[in-house]
Amino acid sequence: MAQNSDGWPVTGDRNPQIQVEVVYALREKQLLIVLNVEEGTTVRQAIERSGIVQRMPGIGLASVGLFGRAVPLDTLLKDGDRVEIYRPLIADPKQARRDRAGRRR
Repeated sequence: MAQNSDGWPVTGDRNPQIQVEVVYALREKQLLIVLNVEEGTTVRQAIERSGIVQRMPGIGLASVGLFGRAVPLDTLLKDGDRVEIYRPLIADPKQARRDRAGRRR
């Protein structure tokens, strides 16, 4: 692949490429997709380009993040970012903690 004077890989239109990961995990199955995308790609665009929604039926995009921190879908990605698609919570963590503490008494 061609590179610019800074050593960045470039496509035919000369836009620098970055490498990102898109991940989704279920209890029994995890999926990690590595992508090379153009600089300026958003979280939503990376998820769409990965095809992960088609491969894992039932994925919702209500909650996504980068390295464990929730971000909006229009967040611009940087080289090396890991886009995480979060599953909805089954139970409220605070309520679950209260329930466990109540059973210990």
